[in-house]
Amino acid sequence: MAVHATVPARHHAAVLSWAIPLALGTLFGFYAGFLHRTGQAVSWWDVLYGVVAGLVFTALAYGLGRIQHALPRELRAAAYGALCGIAIGFLHSLTGTSVLRSAWMGVIFAAVMAASSFYVFYTRE
Repeated sequence: MAVHATVPARHHAAVLSWAIPLALGTLFGFYAGFLHRTGQAVSWWDVLYGVVAGLVFTALAYGLGRIQHALPRELRAAAYGALCGIAIGFLHSLTGTSVLRSAWMGVIFAAVMAASSFYVFYTRE
C-alpha cells in the first residue's frame, strides 16, 4: 500500500502570505510605471517609478495580511477598503485627472471594497 506524502496546510498559508502581496505589487508597479510614462517612450525613470510604487504597495499589503487576524472584522474590512481606495486613487491620479476626481474614485472603490470584504469576513466567521 502506497503512502501519500502530504504537505501541511500551514506551509501553503506561509507561501500565500507573501506570494499574493508580491503578485499584486508586481501588477500594481507595472501599471503605475505604464501610466507614469505619459505617452512617450519608456525611460528608466518610469521603470524606477513602477518598481518603487510596486514595492510600497507590496509592503503595505504584506503588513496588512500579517496583522489582519488581530483586527475585528469591521476594522479589517475598513483597512482593506482603505488600501484599495488609496491604490486606485493613486493610479487614477497618474492619468492626469484632477485631484478631486482621483479622490472620489478612491472613495468609491474603498467603499465597495470595504462592503464586499466585510460581507466575506462576516459570512466566513
